[in-house]
Amino acid sequence: MQTSSNILHGRKIAILAADGFDESQLFSPKYALEAAGAEVVIVSLNEGNIKSWDEDHWGKSIPVDATVKDSSVKDFDALVIPGGHVGPNVLSQDKCTINFVKDFINEGKSIATICHGTEVIIETGLTKGRTLTAWPSLKNDLIKSGAKWRDEQVVVYKGIISSRCPTPNLKFNKKMIEGFSISPRSQKSSLL
Repeated sequence: MQTSSNILHGRKIAILAADGFDESQLFSPKYALEAAGAEVVIVSLNEGNIKSWDEDHWGKSIPVDATVKDSSVKDFDALVIPGGHVGPNVLSQDKCTINFVKDFINEGKSIATICHGTEVIIETGLTKGRTLTAWPSLKNDLIKSGAKWRDEQVVVYKGIISSRCPTPNLKFNKKMIEGFSISPRSQKSSLL
């Protein structure tokens, strides 16, 4: 999504990813957020670079700006969790990462997640009563966690913008930017 709007000017957005993230699911939202005026910070488990997985081979790398253990929800206005078969699985097994994501939910700050990125949200134990979508293989995990599954391209519910499929990203990017443009202070009261 290309926009000349500065709707997110002054907003600092974390993108939480690890090696094996889906290339398009990180770079497309990142570019859309930056085009909307946001400052984007890549957060991961370790310093250095993380590498994407692009369909059947390793893809682009991106430098990590901050580690999870050195980051706080207070530093950010919103969070993006891209999918992929490997990255979200690694993140969902890290206690520090799960606590980081829990803090976003508990503070009422928006989270946008694509495809398998929802796996990380499931691990927080805070999905009960929420309506979400994700890649179809996560449907049963979402239902077991107490969430309501919706088989739609993008679902927006109580501060979580979730997307079922990696493509096309335009609808997801639009909903993500709309959700992130709401004042965090006014969000908290309406999202809990």
